Amino acid sequence: MKKLISLICVSLFLIQLHAQQEELVHYETFTLKDYLSKNKKLDDKVEKVFSSLDDTAIVAQLIMPAVGRYGQKEETIKKHIKSRVIGGVLMLNGTKNEFTQQIASFESMNKKIGNLPFLYSADAEPSLFNNKIKETTQVKKANQLTNINEVIDGANTISKELNAIGINYNFSPVVDMSSNSTVGYRGFGADPKNIVPWSNAFIQETQKHQIIATAKHFPGHGLVSGDTHKSLQVIDGDLKEIHNYPVLIEKGVLSIMVAHIAVKNNPIFDTKGLPSTLSPTIVKNLLRDSLNFKGLIVTDAMNMGGVISVPNSSVKAIQAGCDILLMPLDAKKAHTNILNKYRTDREFKETVDEASKRIIRMKICSGLI
Repeated sequence: MKKLISLICVSLFLIQLHAQQEELVHYETFTLKDYLSKNKKLDDKVEKVFSSLDDTAIVAQLIMPAVGRYGQKEETIKKHIKSRVIGGVLMLNGTKNEFTQQIASFESMNKKIGNLPFLYSADAEPSLFNNKIKETTQVKKANQLTNINEVIDGANTISKELNAIGINYNFSPVVDMSSNSTVGYRGFGADPKNIVPWSNAFIQETQKHQIIATAKHFPGHGLVSGDTHKSLQVIDGDLKEIHNYPVLIEKGVLSIMVAHIAVKNNPIFDTKGLPSTLSPTIVKNLLRDSLNFKGLIVTDAMNMGGVISVPNSSVKAIQAGCDILLMPLDAKKAHTNILNKYRTDREFKETVDEASKRIIRMKICSGLI
């Protein structure tokens, strides 16, 4: 009898231990360092979260409007949250206090509604940071930095401020050449040999702080003459800035922003008059396949002159291979258009599902899920 009781006790102990182990696996946490790794537990968690979403929520992950000056009003963002049509927000031109309060308010709504937490982004480049987010610690502009230690210090200061606000995604650094007046002063291109090592230093320091870094503006904005905010710009011939990206990809940058720049007179990467954001030749063939980039691909703002005139641009950007649609003119309309195609086009559905899973994986590795 005593032996039987002992066996029962041992069995109960083993059952309890197994349950505890399963619970530990269930609550295992991941960091940004895990995003690019081969990790079955992470893969399984992504699939589990993805399978819990309906198609409305799956498509919502891909859409990121902006709040603040030059963005949407806070009330509009809250309507989008209630409608479950967005998966993140760009904090665009405001104060540290305003953004902190807004993020807390948005996340409180997400929790009540049952939405996944959001990715919160900012154009926190050294050259724009203190203007884009006022009341923050002053940092030197990118074209004022004199050595790599200053780059790291600047990234550290910016990242601490973003952590305090609740921003987990930085659209920085600019890895363009310095020739273009719109973007040139915002990167490290004054001395071309600094672009890759300084950009990588900024990226590594940023991602140490659990903030996603972004190399931009792919495939290169520095050698075009005009401003993509105003009109479509064109690379004529060779992609002379593309060599800035392979090392950054190899070193683990987690996000790349694609510019509204067309490519012509290039036998391999001609975009046929479309901006790169809408061209599968650039996004899928070059960035995803040739350069083997596994992270998040985000469009430049979809309300810019370089793309705004193209019909159904939201669907075309996702079809081209972009994961995140930044600042569509009308987020709800973009969601509707993407969702309608998602429900009727099997190949497009697969593209959206893969994009959504990449975003979910990033949210898990950011500690949001």
